Amino acid sequence: MRAIRAFFELIKLEHTIFALPFAYLGMLLAAGGLPSLHQLGWITIAMASARTLAMGFNRIADRALDARNPRTANRPLVTGDISLRTAWVGTAIAGGIFLLAAWQLGRLTLLLSPIAILFLLGYSFTKRFTWSSHFILGFTDGMAPAGAWAAVRQSLFTPSDLPAWILLTAVTFWIGGFDLIYACQDEKFDRSAGLYAIPARFGIPAALRLAKICHVITTLLLILLGSITNLGLPYWIGVLIVIGLLVWEHSLVRPDDLSRVNVAFFNVNGYISLILVVSVLMALFVR
Repeated sequence: MRAIRAFFELIKLEHTIFALPFAYLGMLLAAGGLPSLHQLGWITIAMASARTLAMGFNRIADRALDARNPRTANRPLVTGDISLRTAWVGTAIAGGIFLLAAWQLGRLTLLLSPIAILFLLGYSFTKRFTWSSHFILGFTDGMAPAGAWAAVRQSLFTPSDLPAWILLTAVTFWIGGFDLIYACQDEKFDRSAGLYAIPARFGIPAALRLAKICHVITTLLLILLGSITNLGLPYWIGVLIVIGLLVWEHSLVRPDDLSRVNVAFFNVNGYISLILVVSVLMALFVR
C-alpha cells in the first residue's frame, strides 16, 4: 500500500484534471452529446493510464536530472521513497491498461495507440535535443481529444473530423504556453545542464512573451471551434471566462517575480479545462 501511495505521488495522479476534460470535449463533440457508458468508461481509463504511463516514464528518464535540480530533488525516485523497480512496474502496468482501453474502444484507436505511446514516452527526451520540447509536450496532451473523438466516431481523417484537429491544435498551444511559464522556474538549472528549454536559451522575458502568443492562438482556435460547431451561448460564455483566466494567469508571473508560477500552472489551468468541458456539455443540451 505504501508503494502504491508513493507511485501516485510520483506521477501526481491528481493532475490528470488538466488533460481528462479535453478528452471529454472530444468525446462530447464527436457524440453530439453523451456517448455510451462503454465509451465513457474506457476513454476515462485510457486517459488516466496514458498519463500514468507518460509521467511514470518521465520520472524514470529524468531521475538523474531531478537529483541535480533543487526544485525536484525531493521527488520520490530521488529520495528513495519509491524504488526504481516499483516505478517500472507501475509504469508498465499503466501501459498495458492503456493498450487494453485502446482495444476496447475500437480498431482505429488500437491502430493509433503505438503512435500515442511513441509520444507519451518520447517527449521525455526531447528537451535534450530540441527547443520545440514544450510544444511536443502540448501535442502529446492534444492527442487526448483527438483520440476520444476517434474512439466515438471511428474516424479521424475525413473533413467532418476537423473539430478534433482544431481541439488537438488548441491544446498543443495551451499546454505549450503554460509549460513555457512553468519552465521559467528552471531557467538557471536548464542552462547549466545544457537542456533545450526556451527560457534557458532565449531568456525568461522572451519565454513569457511566447507563452502569451500561444494562448492568443489557443483563444482563436476555441473561437473557430465554436463557429464551425454552432455550440451556442453557453459555449461562448465559457470561452469568455477562459479568456479572463488566461489574462489572469499571465498577470501572476513576471520575469522578476515567478513566486506564483504554481498558482498559474495548477489552479488556473485546472479551472480552464473544467470550464470548457462544462460549457460544451451545457451547449449540447440546450440546442
